[in-house]
Amino acid sequence: MPAIHRRRAWAGLLALLLGCLLARPALALDARQALALSSGSTSQRLHALRQALRHPDPQLAGFLDALMNNSVMLDGQRVELRRDGKWTDIDGGGPVTPGPDAQTVVNNNYLRKQLLAARAALQLLSPERAERLAAVRRLEADPQGLDAGLLEQALAHETDPAIRRRMQLLQAAARLRSGDAAQREAAASQLASSDYPAVRALLLSRLQRDGSAWVEPDAAVRARIRASLQAIDGRLAWGERIGLLFSGISLGSVLLLAALGLAVTYGLMGVINMAQGEFIMLGAYTTYVVQGLFQAWLPGLREFALVAAVPCSFLVAGGVGMVAERLVLRRLYGRPLETLLATWGISLLLIQGVRSVFGPQNVQVDNPPWMSGGLHVMANLILPYNRMVILGFTVAVLLGMWLLIARTRLGLFVRAVTQNRPMAACVGVRTARVDLLAFGLGTGIAGLAGCALSQIGNVSPEMGTQYIVDCFMVVVLGGVGQLSGTVVAALGLGVANTLLEGIAGAVLAKIAVLGAIILFIQKRPQGLFALKGRSVEG
Repeated sequence: MPAIHRRRAWAGLLALLLGCLLARPALALDARQALALSSGSTSQRLHALRQALRHPDPQLAGFLDALMNNSVMLDGQRVELRRDGKWTDIDGGGPVTPGPDAQTVVNNNYLRKQLLAARAALQLLSPERAERLAAVRRLEADPQGLDAGLLEQALAHETDPAIRRRMQLLQAAARLRSGDAAQREAAASQLASSDYPAVRALLLSRLQRDGSAWVEPDAAVRARIRASLQAIDGRLAWGERIGLLFSGISLGSVLLLAALGLAVTYGLMGVINMAQGEFIMLGAYTTYVVQGLFQAWLPGLREFALVAAVPCSFLVAGGVGMVAERLVLRRLYGRPLETLLATWGISLLLIQGVRSVFGPQNVQVDNPPWMSGGLHVMANLILPYNRMVILGFTVAVLLGMWLLIARTRLGLFVRAVTQNRPMAACVGVRTARVDLLAFGLGTGIAGLAGCALSQIGNVSPEMGTQYIVDCFMVVVLGGVGQLSGTVVAALGLGVANTLLEGIAGAVLAKIAVLGAIILFIQKRPQGLFALKGRSVEG
């Protein structure tokens, strides 16, 4: 290396060392600015906040966090900051002991709201896209405290098109307070493309009266605000409609999972299985046990506990169902009242057994990380991931069920026994074995339903009782033994319940749906889809 280069390298290294030795520790920001932000009236502190946001110090965000966390104290004219349980002087950075007159800086609700808005606005300058997007969402939820200057700085540096578009809407919201009527009218026109309820509330606030005068004094601007409100209301209405439809389909998928197994057992064997809800409960408790085993023995794989619980729930509920069929139900075929009473007794035994093992209180089954949160579709429409996963799981179970019934030897035997049991026995079908496997299949699917339900509701010994009536309504409405009818009935009942609950409440909605089903069955006893085929009993 040439000598001149060596000298330059040594000089740079020496300057760096001197800088490290002489530089003060990076605390919050300049002491005078910190004092202005911490003392005085609310209006004075807000003025200081606006001044600080014009040319924000790199450490301003940390100081605002300290203010909101009650970690700033005034000791005369000295501002003290608490870090790691110790108080330090913001000017010198050295440790201090607060004096007897020192007081913690207190923020009223309005000031705290402004500090939160300023903190979110500072995040708009973050190099991380996720932080900037989160800041935009927070400001969209409450655009009242926007700082126009800081927003312009963020827009000048923003390169992401989606975030930039949303920042422009925030900028329009800030310009609604401009002194220029033309700017306010242009801002109101631009906000017509927003779909956030908070923006709607901001526009409505401009149409209020302040005594005898309008908050928005210009008539043309008020007319533009009304037009923008109509556009926003139209989009928000669509978000509500889509949300209701998704809720109905989600409820229908839960009913479908719960009723699918009952459609097999009731359609094949004519068994009125009053214990179907308890087999759902067994699947939920199996999920709880598997989760506990993963937490104790495989903590690093806890997020896969639900995946492992799916086959376990099917095997446990299906196995218990096969034992019940072998020991009790096989001796009662052809006697509907006795099977009803017997399955009711089985349900009581299962409830008491689970209560004795796990206790009468609810148990908690956690959502795995990949099922937490939701998909942000519109401002007033978030689709929860757990509901979406259950919907996909229902489709997968339904597809597997259809393939089993339509494409396998067992499915052929099940269809034959369902349509004409005596003739199926005459051609060599072992009907007793088909009954055993079909009952195990039906109760196993109920266990899968319990596994899914554990992700959206409470798990308790009595959780199955709230689904048994709905399950029978789905099966009877769809048509006994008809898989397609069960699907249509479940989804239809789910959507109908959701729509009616918003109008008449949950109880009246249930009564209305039940009454409609009774009237429908009076006119069409075979249900939506009649079973095709010949039967010697007919």
